[in-house]
Amino acid sequence: MEVIIQPTYAQLVAVSAEIIRGALLKKPNLVLGLATGSTPIGLYEALARMHKTEGLDFSAVTTFNLDEYVGIPRSHPYSYHTFMETHFFNAVNIPAENRHIPQSTAVEHEEFCELYEAAIVNAGGIDIQVLGIGKDGHIGFNEPSSSLGSRTRIKTLTQGTLEANAPHFGGTVDAVPKMAITMGVGTIMEAKQCLLLANGESKAEAIAHAVEGPITAEVPASVLQMHPRTVVIIDEEAASQLKRVAYYKQVYANKQKLLSGGYYDKS
Repeated sequence: MEVIIQPTYAQLVAVSAEIIRGALLKKPNLVLGLATGSTPIGLYEALARMHKTEGLDFSAVTTFNLDEYVGIPRSHPYSYHTFMETHFFNAVNIPAENRHIPQSTAVEHEEFCELYEAAIVNAGGIDIQVLGIGKDGHIGFNEPSSSLGSRTRIKTLTQGTLEANAPHFGGTVDAVPKMAITMGVGTIMEAKQCLLLANGESKAEAIAHAVEGPITAEVPASVLQMHPRTVVIIDEEAASQLKRVAYYKQVYANKQKLLSGGYYDKS
């Protein structure tokens, strides 16, 4: 697990956008796993700017979103279909047929989930999975106690998640859908690279448990410690409860020296 600590959210966004930009330049038909929530908005805005100003081409990209609420229409202002259109898809040239978001209905959901998994496999697997993290350590809508080998399925949301999402539904917890379709933890772990983004003091405890705590279903994000290519990009506030901050910064600084040719071993 690589931990990259940046002073600000803007710098966090810049680092994460460069990772995706570099991957896309190497592989134009990149398969991206996408997340919703406030944290990745800056990343999507940065990628959209690169598309507009540099001509970064998304025309061969395929995307798979992590999750969607159950029981609301795609056109709902707070559906994740609407979120992705607003914050990313409307600003880049990903073909509509290459964009995959879980359906918002529970009708025939088991068959849909199997088809969603198959579509990921048929696309060649996810190259980079963008992730946020909940205050309780959930990734996607894999709430605490989720199986670390789980697949795409419907999950019941915890009270904490309902409260966290209530501001998007007029501030009323009762208005938040109680279930969601989500990629499973096992599905996420099959991505070739995972990019976990977090900012702000409210995520500090979750990041500390996920990065330095034991691997446990109570903190689903902790399983990313087992992934061979997890990159955690956080700001100083989100890093505030980590024990090895100085070491993570040293590792990143040395990596930058290696990449620039400014470091070599004299021994």
